[in-house]
Amino acid sequence: MSSRPAAGGGRWVEMDPARVARWVAGFADRHGPPTTTPQPYGLRLAAPDGATAELHAPPGAPPAADLAEFVAAASASRRIGLLLARKGAVAVGIAEGTDLVVSKVDTQYVQGRTAAGGWSQHRFARRRDNQAKAALGDAADLAVRLLLPQAVTLAALVGGGDRRAVETVLADRRLAPLAALRAERLLDVPEPRHAVLLAAIPAARAVHVLVRDPDLV
Repeated sequence: MSSRPAAGGGRWVEMDPARVARWVAGFADRHGPPTTTPQPYGLRLAAPDGATAELHAPPGAPPAADLAEFVAAASASRRIGLLLARKGAVAVGIAEGTDLVVSKVDTQYVQGRTAAGGWSQHRFARRRDNQAKAALGDAADLAVRLLLPQAVTLAALVGGGDRRAVETVLADRRLAPLAALRAERLLDVPEPRHAVLLAAIPAARAVHVLVRDPDLV
């Protein structure tokens, strides 16, 4: 379980779905038994002392009317597509529950920035941009081969890495069925590798909770 400050106050807590019920019990012990209201993102808990907790369901989980349904839906096995892209590297995969059942990583050289000035700097910049575009084009081809045939079986597509790179790949018109499945969640990952793809599965399945204490509500 991890925690980070939230814009506008409060904090985000990320946890495995199996820990949600215990966490909510602790929230009730600290703030009093909360009322539960279904929301488009999941559930909103409002405690008697004014504290709130917004439980955001993981990508692909169906709506839930109460906590028991929420935990069951969040914990259930789903097929999720993964598209991680950053500079010249891309990793695509399909997770079946917590298992990676399809995967491919592709890395291409993209020249780093140069300290040279004048025409040399512009020439290197153009070369770097062309290399990056070629790498993302190949990434789209990879997604077409591995992810597109499975699109009808996926509950969601989760991106990670550089947002612009992910959006550039999904802008390929061939990938429109996958773009329609894209979740809002963008995973913060380093340069895609097989190990990074494996670590992305629990991150994609995690429940995100926005917690605000009484003095922030």
